[in-house]
Amino acid sequence: MVDLKVNLAGIEIDNPIIPASGTFGYGYEFAELYDINMLGTFSFKGTTKDPRFGNPTPRIAECKEGMINAVGLQNPGVDKVISEELPKLKECFNKKVMANVSGFSVEDYAYTCGKLDKCDEIGWFEVNVSCPNVHGGGMSFGTSPEAAAEVTRAVKAVTTKPVFIKLSPNVTDIVSIAKACEEAGADGISLINTLLGMRINLNNRKPIIANKMGGFSGPAIFPVAVRMVYQVAHAVKIPVIGMGGVSSAEDVIELMLAGATAVEVGAANLTDPYVCKTIIEDLPKVMKKYGINSLSEIIGGVKD
Repeated sequence: MVDLKVNLAGIEIDNPIIPASGTFGYGYEFAELYDINMLGTFSFKGTTKDPRFGNPTPRIAECKEGMINAVGLQNPGVDKVISEELPKLKECFNKKVMANVSGFSVEDYAYTCGKLDKCDEIGWFEVNVSCPNVHGGGMSFGTSPEAAAEVTRAVKAVTTKPVFIKLSPNVTDIVSIAKACEEAGADGISLINTLLGMRINLNNRKPIIANKMGGFSGPAIFPVAVRMVYQVAHAVKIPVIGMGGVSSAEDVIELMLAGATAVEVGAANLTDPYVCKTIIEDLPKVMKKYGINSLSEIIGGVKD
């Protein structure tokens, strides 16, 4: 009998499979399709202090081996997430959920995380520092070690639960940013977020997405994810959640060998809503194929 359990920052989960934020809503939508309690956990839709309508449409562009999106953090705001979304989730999910939080200032992050910290349903925070810093000229918090560390310290000051900082791959030195977050008190690192991409309509010669550019995700970015997870996991002592183009049990094992403790599945949920269920069901036979008895034993097990 193979063992799928892993320990994620002090909380044991049944398996390492986590649907990624923005691809799984607040969970109850997928609960109509299958029992989502089979998941390790999931990261709910990126939540901000205030409600956000999101970016103008069109927001999606198809690509070979992936997609580009610029949804713009559409969400009802933290108060409605607490009063409306979490009670609905509680009816169909009996495990701890991961709260994905975004913000446009350090104060935004601290306010939203402080409110959510009081919710029993939440087990971890996943803090997305890929948002533009409105007080810093619009540059993403995640492009600077100092800015990422500042957000980390502010969130840790108002929370009692493990905090994972979700990093952007659109940087030249991902390791220095991850180490700055670790030194500032982060309990873990999530990576990678989407790459920056763009498509052009050949008929009207205009960008397909109204926002011009958006986040590129899907199978094409998987090798980048493996590389960055490997780099960061070997540079920090805190757990890493790996993601980026994952669509199979083999992908999960590859990211775990690179150093991931758990693995998020993103864009694949949008093309196959059962993909996480399939991956969990496939893991035991794939583990047996490669002589793996316990997933926790292969974390960071790539041979140099």
